[in-house]
Order: sequence, then C-alpha cells, then structure tokens
Amino acid sequence: MAKFHPDIDLLTEYAAGIMPLAQSACISAHLNYCPQCQRQTARLQDLGAVLFEGLTPEPVGEAQLEAVLARLDEQPPLSYSRAGSVAGGRLPALLQRLMNGDFSELVWKKITSSLRISYVKTGDPNYEFALYHIKAGGRIPEHKHRGSEMTLVLQGGFSDAAGSYHEGDFIYRELDDSHAPTALQTEDCICLAVLDAPLRFTGWQYRWMNSFLQLRAG
Repeated sequence: MAKFHPDIDLLTEYAAGIMPLAQSACISAHLNYCPQCQRQTARLQDLGAVLFEGLTPEPVGEAQLEAVLARLDEQPPLSYSRAGSVAGGRLPALLQRLMNGDFSELVWKKITSSLRISYVKTGDPNYEFALYHIKAGGRIPEHKHRGSEMTLVLQGGFSDAAGSYHEGDFIYRELDDSHAPTALQTEDCICLAVLDAPLRFTGWQYRWMNSFLQLRAG
C-alpha cells in the first residue's frame, strides 16, 4: 500500500476537475494503487456535488446545449480505472491507454548510463509527461527543480535524502527543491514524472547537459 500521497489541496483540485490534464492523469494513476486516496477523493466529489446542488440554476441557451451534445461522442477523459498487468506487474489502465502498449514497446532515450526516459503525449501543452527507467542501484545526478514535479512509482522503488519510495507512492516537488534519487539495489525502478519546467543538474560534471534540457510537453 502506498505510503506517500497527494496533499488535500491537490486532491481537491483533482476532484473539482480543475487540475491540468497531465497532472490529473498522474493523480488518477496514483488512485489506482491507493484505496485511502480513492476514499478521500470520493468524499470531496460528494461534497462538491452537494455544494453544486445548492447553487442557483442558470438558464442554458441553445448554443451551450448544442456544444454539450456535440461532445457526447468524444473519447472519455482520463480518469481512475482498475489496474491491468504489464511485464508481471501492475499498471494503471489509464497509462496503458496513453502508452498504446507496454514498457518494452516505448521509445527510450538514454540520458546517463543509469537513466533512460520515454516521453508520452497527453495532449496537455504545458506539462511534460514521461516515464523514467533507472537501473537497479543507479542514481539520477543531483538536480534542482525549475518548477513543479509530480512523481509516481510504477515499479521497483528509489530513495533520496527525504525518504524511500515504492510502488504507488506519490511525491510532489516544488520550485528549487533539490535531490538525487537512487534506485533500489535489488530491481530497476520505473517512475512516472509530470513537470512544468525542465530539471537543472547541479553537479559540475553534468551541468553541460542543462543547455539541452527542454520541456517536452504536448
């Protein structure tokens, strides 16, 4: 069971439907692993429904009605769904839908000897949505965050100065947070990361890479 979770503010934004698409997909994937956050989100949605019912009704014109009807055949939005299975483990069906396959079918870009990244399109132009594959015992070089980052552990686990994280754990980093994640010694780690700004490596031997780091949103 997950030990690290989104805080109440993030869950409230998610339940209200006002969170950006890529971040919402990450929260939804966490719910796949976490009954605790499922219950909390359901309570928040119930509360929102009660508040909504208390609002004074507003008349809807023909244009708004036609716009709603026109969207009925659209693909449903990203939302919580039960787990499927990939490579002997669990993977949210939402991610299976975005990936159109399993981890082995993704295009992976080698960043360091221990780190590969695969970028996944969500349709959100403001956030990078990517899978990080860290070799067992491998370390992502020390880096700072130029913006926010949501991280969800999908397989294996990693640790940094703040703690040790395993399957289903959700971690939220903010502007100027700094860390150096290291995968467990026993198995590779695969994480989902959602960023609104590129990372900045702080170690002198990796600083040259910063000029090549760009946000791959969309």
